[in-house]
Amino acid sequence: MIASVSLTGCIDEVEPTDGATDSQVTGSEEAVAALVGGLNSYATDIWNSTQFPASYGYPALMMIRNIQSGELCYGENANGCLFLNWLGDTYLARQYMVNQFLWYYQTQYAGAATNAIEKIDTTASDANKGYYAAALAYRAMLYLDMAREYEWLPNDKTQGVSPEGRDITGLTLPIVKEGMTEEEWQNNPRATREEMVDFILGDLNKAAGMIGYLNSTSKTMPHLDCVYGLMARCYMWIEDYPNAEKYARLAIDNSDSEPLTRAQALNTTSGFNDINQWMWGTQYYSGFVNNLYCWTANICNEISYGYTGTQMGCYVQIDANMYNRISDNDWRKLMWKAPAGTALEGENDFISSEVGEQLSDYASLKFRPGGGSTNDYTVGNVTGVPFMRIEEMYFIEAEAAAHQQVSRGRELLESFMTRYRNPNYVCRASDVVDEIVFQKAVELWGEGQYFFDIKRLDMPVTENYIGSNHTPPYLFNTTTRPAWMNWQISLLEEMNNAGVNGYNNPTVPDMAYGQ
Repeated sequence: MIASVSLTGCIDEVEPTDGATDSQVTGSEEAVAALVGGLNSYATDIWNSTQFPASYGYPALMMIRNIQSGELCYGENANGCLFLNWLGDTYLARQYMVNQFLWYYQTQYAGAATNAIEKIDTTASDANKGYYAAALAYRAMLYLDMAREYEWLPNDKTQGVSPEGRDITGLTLPIVKEGMTEEEWQNNPRATREEMVDFILGDLNKAAGMIGYLNSTSKTMPHLDCVYGLMARCYMWIEDYPNAEKYARLAIDNSDSEPLTRAQALNTTSGFNDINQWMWGTQYYSGFVNNLYCWTANICNEISYGYTGTQMGCYVQIDANMYNRISDNDWRKLMWKAPAGTALEGENDFISSEVGEQLSDYASLKFRPGGGSTNDYTVGNVTGVPFMRIEEMYFIEAEAAAHQQVSRGRELLESFMTRYRNPNYVCRASDVVDEIVFQKAVELWGEGQYFFDIKRLDMPVTENYIGSNHTPPYLFNTTTRPAWMNWQISLLEEMNNAGVNGYNNPTVPDMAYGQ
């Protein structure tokens, strides 16, 4: 499973063009649609199934961020999961295959978006303008993810210097734009935070002006609400809270999505697997699913196959402290199996009662297999995976408002919670921002977003406590944002890019945190 870079050889670039040549793309709307549609297909591609099965695309990155934020754990049967390296904080440094997946899958994905941007002739038709805008949004999403993952921020274990002793504070990752030469690629330094923000917002502002031409209504494509949603995320990252609030509201006002109802979320057939209920996501299709290396096989506990299914019993769970903090009056608490002897015991809806009895306490019921099929992976693994949901925008709006005026943030939080989640909710917390972020973490559990809030707000991760359901011996506590959230760039990039060589993030030693 682990290989150093010296054993991996070269990594080929991948462009999901569905066979469209440059000339075809210039003159054919169908080819342009296929080119940009390939960006969504790329999200579910397995990067390297032979050497690293955990590399099943964008959903695997979501799982990794879930683990690193401490919101998701495995209990005592974690040895059957694909993500032991992130559970144990081992072999994550720049020389390992584990590290290569994080870097090369994401940069190749962003490169595919740049390839599409470069090939689309926006003067050929209005439809081309819409697909061009969609490609810009994809690239912005990926660079925003990577910028927040690879930016070094202060923590309790490392300093802001590279392994070679150079200052790397304020640096993100190299930007690869359309039209760059090979010489520019080979000497492309890490962009500063300011340069990255300008690049991302530049893409999004162009996208906002043309996305209205997009003639696809599919939720596998970003629309104007998603463009505004990405702007809201970007402004949250740089703590520009007035603009974050503004664009979160614009996303809400321009969306046809509504917050999920209790009936939709807890549905044993379609709960959190229907892409049409969200703003944006990716989709697994019948005939193109793997039985093990995909989203459902690693997030759904009610299946009989896969890593999390009843066959292996490697059940994904919510952190016990997080679960216990949720009000029993909040129906979202029913998305996890209630522990024996608690008020909600016996209140969960399972696909089958027999399977429900086998599940461990705190086991997730949030993500259901396609069609509620627990035994046939060709049906059960055909699901959507959320990139962005309207609920996130409500929480961004509330938190951004709270940073400016606490009472306004409290009011927005209470308005959302009482209308959609818990009619009895009252925010009595003295730290309103903390309460908003917690409720957002509950709402987006398993969707890979809590990581970014922890890192931005310098929040500790606590896994070693009385009653913890995290996996021994991987019980790590931090006093600040975790050092492991400052991802290292692959050593291969340093070898091939002189601008990065010597300017990597500091190495976090294996098993750096005490038990």
